[in-house]
Amino acid sequence: MGEEEEIKILHVDDTEMDRLIVKRALEKSKLRNRLFVCEDGEQALDFLYNRGDYTSREEYPKPDVILLDLNMPKVGGITVLKQIKSDDKLKNIPVVVFTTSDRDEDIIRTFEDGVSSYLLKSKFVHKTAEMEGLFDTILSLVR
Repeated sequence: MGEEEEIKILHVDDTEMDRLIVKRALEKSKLRNRLFVCEDGEQALDFLYNRGDYTSREEYPKPDVILLDLNMPKVGGITVLKQIKSDDKLKNIPVVVFTTSDRDEDIIRTFEDGVSSYLLKSKFVHKTAEMEGLFDTILSLVR
């Protein structure tokens, strides 16, 4: 992926404030991106499989990277991760878990299920200047 290419990011998070913080930080960053947002795991799966409100592959393309919260209504992040990693058409998309959960069992489970990186929101969201680390992670995964 060339430096000038746009990185398609799917951010899946049910917390409006966290979605807004990531959006604003991406707008201020030097990372050329196109951000898509889903508010729960069910929407994310609809997006990834181009069904429901997301049928247009042009409007809702396969993302280059997914930022995924774990604790969400309807379909949780671990279920979404397992679905992505068990599907031949999706399993190569890097998934960054971006969550408040620092539980060892969540961290271990997600790595067993194929997550590319596990980041705690508390290290980024409340310190907007620290968002550079998130962008570095994204860039390292898509290049």
